[in-house]
Amino acid sequence: MESSVRILLLEDNPNDAELIHHQISKNAIKFQFKHVSDFDGFDKAIDDYIPDLILSDYNLGGFTGLDALELAKRKCPLIPFIIVTGTINEETAAETIKRGAWDYVVKERLTRLGSAMNNALQLKEEKEKRVIDREKLKISEERFRKMIDNMPSGVAIYKAIDNANDFEFIGLNKKFEEITNSSKNEIIGHTLLEKFPNMKNGPFIKSLKKISKDGINIYLPPFFYKDDQRQGWRENYIYKLASGEIIAIFNDVTDIKEVEEQLKKQNIELLEAKEKAEESDRLKSSFLANMSHEIRTPMNGILGFAELLKDPGLTGKEQQEYIRIIEKGGARMLNIINDIVNISKIESGQMEVNIEESNINEHIKYIYSFFKTEIEAKGIQFSIKNALPSKEIMLKTDREKVYAIMTNLVKNAIKYTEKGSIEIGCKKQRECIEFYVKDTGIGIPNNRQEAVFERFVQADIADKMALQGAGLGLSISKAYVGMLGGKIWVESQEGKGSIFYFTLPYPSETVKESSNIRQPAEEILRPADAAPIKKLKILIVEDDESSEQLISIAVRDFGKEIIYARTGTEAVEACRNTPDIDFILMDIRMPEMDGNTATRLIRKFNKNVIIIAQTAYALSGDKEKAIAAGCNDYLSKPIKVMEFKRLIVKYFEK
Repeated sequence: MESSVRILLLEDNPNDAELIHHQISKNAIKFQFKHVSDFDGFDKAIDDYIPDLILSDYNLGGFTGLDALELAKRKCPLIPFIIVTGTINEETAAETIKRGAWDYVVKERLTRLGSAMNNALQLKEEKEKRVIDREKLKISEERFRKMIDNMPSGVAIYKAIDNANDFEFIGLNKKFEEITNSSKNEIIGHTLLEKFPNMKNGPFIKSLKKISKDGINIYLPPFFYKDDQRQGWRENYIYKLASGEIIAIFNDVTDIKEVEEQLKKQNIELLEAKEKAEESDRLKSSFLANMSHEIRTPMNGILGFAELLKDPGLTGKEQQEYIRIIEKGGARMLNIINDIVNISKIESGQMEVNIEESNINEHIKYIYSFFKTEIEAKGIQFSIKNALPSKEIMLKTDREKVYAIMTNLVKNAIKYTEKGSIEIGCKKQRECIEFYVKDTGIGIPNNRQEAVFERFVQADIADKMALQGAGLGLSISKAYVGMLGGKIWVESQEGKGSIFYFTLPYPSETVKESSNIRQPAEEILRPADAAPIKKLKILIVEDDESSEQLISIAVRDFGKEIIYARTGTEAVEACRNTPDIDFILMDIRMPEMDGNTATRLIRKFNKNVIIIAQTAYALSGDKEKAIAAGCNDYLSKPIKVMEFKRLIVKYFEK
């Protein structure tokens, strides 16, 4: 297929340009046509259009066709240049040919333009065939350089110097200038190490040395470069030309590397999250297995010894021993349930904090007295060390949570200590009180000392030394300490023992010792000279038969008549039919109608009857809902007889 001829016309007269274009169209050649009217446009068109044939007027605004000819000779010496002019004398015509014009055509004889062009193109073809390989290579390289200059990647051309210990820049493109924050003028003619000294001993110059020696193309993976003017990740493709020059094509992959680093970080985080989730699943599986054991073991004792109590031949001593075992099993199950309820409240953010003045010494002494018998029964020495003077013994905190924290820590010490000693105490530390429980037990491995405060975790998850417990005590303690504004930690050496510390904030001003120290319920029930309580008409609202039986036994000393209801609906009906009821024990969770609804309905027609809510208190807010419904007070299940009697005294003692 015949290729078209790219014709460039330099003509400042539009009418003449149109006539010339029309004349060319009559010629039997396929062509492309570009018209420019000034010197700058001509200069640019030579570079961008790359013509096969140039036609130029002689007389132009501010310059002549000879000026254009000189430019064309410099830029494209093998391109035919024909002068097309209005008038020209013989001397001028001879001068144009002498200066390098291939031909000239007078505008009055434009019909000769076709043959002049054909002759010039034929002559061009012959000249091109005679051009030496060096000239052909020069043209090719020029085009190659133009291609390089427009590449989207940075390109640098090097020449090895100093036995390939350094490399001189002999060419580069615009993208190189952009990426390296430099200009061609300041780089060309200088060496790599002069302009990029931090490249010394780096992977890039090592690659240049290698390809200079063996000529094998190299892909250089991204590496990081930094100096005073620039920094970033660079990826290189390095080639050696037949001429010996080395071309490095490179890309700035900093953004990609940053994304990769972010993805890598995200992958690490996902992996950690996955491992944490798997750990959580493992812990929960261990926890559930442990719960099964913890619930079944005391339940086995309770049911087993309850069965044995049916034996009519038991002695009184045996009966008391069996009852003691049943009580112990029940208390153990209650502790497990309380731990689960407490951790649920903590996780849901429903655990409340009740701040009041508390006697620190009384806390420590109570814990010591409570556990002394149990600890010494194991043959372990139990001691108390309290470094606080009497004037500093009052602390504003939640006393119940402090008891719970100390209880959990001491229980742990008992569980994991077979011999030696356990010590509890506290001391003043700047703005806080520091409590501690020290034991000579099995200790905790270093890699488990943080984990023991996590939910469902014991020091040895494999249950090698886990013994009894749900693995929630320390987690609950950590949450309580955090709620009270303190910190908790452990110092331990495996095989030698542990010291658990926790702190509570201590105000700068001294709080006077309060005489309002809570006494055991047994001591505040009734003074010896109190008047007897009248016999009461009592309504027990309870859907569980065993709970109903227990409550009946607890109230029989105070009741002259006991009425029973199994649902809220029955309770409301009983109150309507018996308006002189003195006391109602109202279960909260029942079928048909719950206790809160029943209480609200009863209060519509009976404002005076004492209603005590009885609830398992599984969810925070049950107490508040019961009081809001109209209950006077509440009892948490399982009901303790002493606590029940305290409420009787509270509401009915005259």
